[in-house]
Amino acid sequence: MTDVAETTATLPNVVYHQIGKPLVRTDAPGKATGKTPYAGDYVMPGMVQAKVLRSPQASARLVRLDVERARALPGVVCVLTARELPDRLAPTDIPGQTGQARLKTDQQILVRERVRYHGEPLALIAAESTDIAEHAMSLIDYELAPLPGVFDPAEAMQPGAPLVQGEDNVVARHVIRKGDIAGGFAAADLVIERTYRTQFIEHAFLEPEVGLAWVDENGVVNIRVSTQVIEHFRFIADAIGVAHNKVRIMGALVGGGFGGKEDITVEVYLALLAKHTGRPVRLEFSREDSFMGHGKRHPFALTYKTGIKRDGTITALDARILSDAGAYVYLSPYVLLYAAVAAPGPYRIDNLNVEAASVATNNMYTSAFRGFGAAQACIAYEQQMDEIADALKLDRLELRRRNYLKTGDPIATGATVPSAIWTERCADLAWQALGERKEPDGPLRYGRGIAAYQQSYGRLTFLHDTSEAWVGVEVDGTVIVRSGVTDIGAGQASALAQIAIEILGVTMDNVVVYNSDSAVTPLAGTTTATRALYMTGNAVRLAAEAVRGRLLARAAQAFQTSAEHIELANNRVSVLDNSARAMPFAELVKMCAADGIQRQELSIFRAPFSDKLDPETGQGQAHPDYTYGAHAIEVAVDTETGEVSIVQSIACHDVGQCINPAAVEGQIEGGAAQGQGYALSEEMIYRDGKLMTPSFSEYLIPTAMDVPKVKSIILESRSGLGPFGAKGIGEPSLTPVAPAIANAVVDAIGVRIYDLPITPEKVVRALQALDGGSETKSGDGGTVNR
Repeated sequence: MTDVAETTATLPNVVYHQIGKPLVRTDAPGKATGKTPYAGDYVMPGMVQAKVLRSPQASARLVRLDVERARALPGVVCVLTARELPDRLAPTDIPGQTGQARLKTDQQILVRERVRYHGEPLALIAAESTDIAEHAMSLIDYELAPLPGVFDPAEAMQPGAPLVQGEDNVVARHVIRKGDIAGGFAAADLVIERTYRTQFIEHAFLEPEVGLAWVDENGVVNIRVSTQVIEHFRFIADAIGVAHNKVRIMGALVGGGFGGKEDITVEVYLALLAKHTGRPVRLEFSREDSFMGHGKRHPFALTYKTGIKRDGTITALDARILSDAGAYVYLSPYVLLYAAVAAPGPYRIDNLNVEAASVATNNMYTSAFRGFGAAQACIAYEQQMDEIADALKLDRLELRRRNYLKTGDPIATGATVPSAIWTERCADLAWQALGERKEPDGPLRYGRGIAAYQQSYGRLTFLHDTSEAWVGVEVDGTVIVRSGVTDIGAGQASALAQIAIEILGVTMDNVVVYNSDSAVTPLAGTTTATRALYMTGNAVRLAAEAVRGRLLARAAQAFQTSAEHIELANNRVSVLDNSARAMPFAELVKMCAADGIQRQELSIFRAPFSDKLDPETGQGQAHPDYTYGAHAIEVAVDTETGEVSIVQSIACHDVGQCINPAAVEGQIEGGAAQGQGYALSEEMIYRDGKLMTPSFSEYLIPTAMDVPKVKSIILESRSGLGPFGAKGIGEPSLTPVAPAIANAVVDAIGVRIYDLPITPEKVVRALQALDGGSETKSGDGGTVNR
């Protein structure tokens, strides 16, 4: 195990008054008492209800669409088809608030001529009630002529395949090349090749997409919506043909996003209907609508070919990655790039070749999901590490120790991680926490698995990412924070409050955060890519430090000492080492107000910038920094039924610095539950592009009865780029869970299932094949060359 005194570029130990404490979050009381309004709770007088008519086919030509009977139905206010819309498109690729050009991948708002996926919208209906709107949908006559479709990305790349996007259906390619790949394999004593497959996954958030829109007296389209990105106002304005300042997005607290509310969902439909009806319009997706109304997690096929020395040293890795983009591009190029960069995981591999492609099909489009490509890569590289250990008959953790990246090592793209890399420490602690192994019990077989990871936080460095925040102090000593950040349930807004009060020396009951309004809060960028704490937290830090500096100067004048000898803490101002010389914080603020000293600041935080990765080699800096950690799992497998139960779930992550430990634990526990579903039960099943699992009756997410208590081991290197040395944990908490479970199942039953999810049916089939003496493992498997 690593010496805990390992030298790293960390901040010194600091005693904080508010940071690192499990304070009650600002959003907690309202949620606990049921008083918090979510987007679906807002109503207005004269409001109409909207519905979306969707295509029942995945690939077809729209021959006829007759909506006259629906329009004639009493209570129907408006029916829109593509004929009534401006000749504009809806955005799918949204790199952020920087004004950079987006990829030319936008999609039709409503079908004009061609249907590309099952569920693509044909018409919008607004009526006096939801029942009337649904009745109107049944009165719409349409004719769809089936067209040849393609539903497998490998087939979609073949010459003559039906075209969904572009000239060859390939929507993105990325390569990472480093060292001498041929020489690396020549130096290997053993070469292992395996193919791993992941599935379509639904975000399954508690709150389906919902919003309310109205046009005010100034002609501004206002939209109260559940979203991760209030900056969508620009793209909505472009889609409906108005100036950017004529669309306002007001985000409510979000009942779960996980990337599924990163793209535009209901907003354009709401804006169009509000403009056409002149009345407030409410649109709420049913669960079935939600299954068809936002992008899914990309299915991946990942073929890993690894060269290894007898002592376990990795000499070369060739990774081939293929992702299914579905019918439209959305964020597929970026998800693919994240996967390519993450392909080797937290391991030093000097000879590397990664070739990745994302391909359009007539399946449901795919986009952002917690883990954003790096999660799929982890499923491959961590199972591959166990396969290597098995072939070498080497302890799984020992194999990993011999190959882990160390602090200061270059990663796959040649960039050096600026923070500490504590992977080995995390893996050892998580593994040790499992305790003694359990013996078989009747048909139950117990197994253990480990998975480590490398996960970026912050967006791609070539996107010029920025975030703004405003911090001010009122005359009575209370603090206000204003930020456009959306709070998607992780306590993003509350974290900003905790940062501000630490710097300004007040307590949580003396701060209010106003957030998520594109018209009145400084724009903070997307709540995506594990960037909110890093980007917006740093913006709040800068603003609060500017205000603090002016307060300290005035306090120093009052106490006739230097600013360095002044402490702001717990709503008091005092001279260090002389507590008798003190005053209430509010008194200092009144002095500043009387003297005309500025007590507020608007600050902007700019992420590190670099050029794009070299297109030929993939070398360069891709992200600002990375989080490292590990997850250990113990499973029980019923060899008669194939059922897999999680017995122990142990997470260990270096989060840099906890802002709120309770919030960090919540993220880790949620990531563990979501990763468990990814590994064992969740799958969006499409047959010829048609969704066969359209509700929670068929799409199986873990319940409270399935998920064990998650043990969180939180390390703090204080080396991250976030405020106070914090790193991101939102996405990292999920990334290693599924491969750890997959490795635990192999440990229990002696056979690997290479395609997720690991369902009871697959387990039973794998055991039957094993009992029958078959040498082929379940799934694609691969080869071992000696």
